[in-house]
Amino acid sequence: MSDEAADGVLFDLDGTIYVGDALVPGAAAAVDGLRAAGVGVGFLSNKAIERRDAFASKLDGLGVPADESAILNAASIAASYLARAHPGESVFVVGEPPLFEELAAHGVATTTDPGRADVLLVSMDHDFDYDTLTDAFNAVDEGTPFLATNPDRTCPVAGGEVPDCASMVGAIEGATGRSLDRVLGKPSPVAVEAATDLLGVPLARCVMVGDRIETDIEMGNRAGMTTVLVLSGVTDDAALAASDVEPDHVIDSVSDLDTVLPALP
Repeated sequence: MSDEAADGVLFDLDGTIYVGDALVPGAAAAVDGLRAAGVGVGFLSNKAIERRDAFASKLDGLGVPADESAILNAASIAASYLARAHPGESVFVVGEPPLFEELAAHGVATTTDPGRADVLLVSMDHDFDYDTLTDAFNAVDEGTPFLATNPDRTCPVAGGEVPDCASMVGAIEGATGRSLDRVLGKPSPVAVEAATDLLGVPLARCVMVGDRIETDIEMGNRAGMTTVLVLSGVTDDAALAASDVEPDHVIDSVSDLDTVLPALP
């Protein structure tokens, strides 16, 4: 692989580097090869039910050592955005404990009282139920910002997929008649800005590698990155053919990354 192929490579995690608790074959060698060539490597997940240190521990355990500073996820992006854009405001959160922890670490105030909510933030929540929906319904009025950590319909797991954040968002949209105001994770401009800060090099010299057309590849295309779709996760040939979003390259998995990197501009 040429060390002039790219200055930075940003990897999705679920479905790209690993599926469930299993490393995608060849992923460790692909990351090692990039690092040995002097290419900056970062990781960006739309999963908001873990904190960055958990991702770092998982990667390390799978043989892909990664410092927490090289990892972004939808929870950290959302927390950073809220601290910046809504300082001092109370956020009602539909989500799981790691998201609350990330928000607290960024100094973002949360509330469990829907009537005191200045902002509604929705994420994946395995305990989402009618009571949660009712609270979210009561947290939103006409002027309340309605935000989501990510737009994913499903999350890849070993043996298939499970419902992700979009399922909770859809229920709340249906109940309130409100449309989501902003997504904070991939493929949003907020995530692009976070990726720029993470990699520290021009995005035109970077590669986005991921398994999901509507988030990974869409974000990379919007940002002017070279995009590489892997077929090891949620996107298959049929979904690719039906999509209006076109990746620059399509490979079976990250083990084939070296077949396209030398050809990158």
